[in-house]
Amino acid sequence: MTTDLGTTTQRLTKHEARRRLEHERNSRLAQLRAIEESAPLADEDLQAAQTAAIRRVLDEIDAAGRRLADGSYGTCDNCQTAIPVERLEILPYVRFCVGCQQRAS
Repeated sequence: MTTDLGTTTQRLTKHEARRRLEHERNSRLAQLRAIEESAPLADEDLQAAQTAAIRRVLDEIDAAGRRLADGSYGTCDNCQTAIPVERLEILPYVRFCVGCQQRAS
């Protein structure tokens, strides 16, 4: 059974969402490897900040995977409305719709 995620005429299937999340995870892991490889040449504070930011995104990706598994993926954590598929295509791990994200920032 295919479950569609999003509210526009375009639809993001669970398979596509999973694929996008895997791509994001692999990209972030490659960034971590690059940071580790540049360790002798990098500023330690900058490297620590970059590593922490990437690890936060990896945590968000893992949380999105859990939402995908439990059926809540694509729903805003705050207002419970559907997150537009265009937003999920750009940031597949996003937890909030644009309005709630702007209010939180």
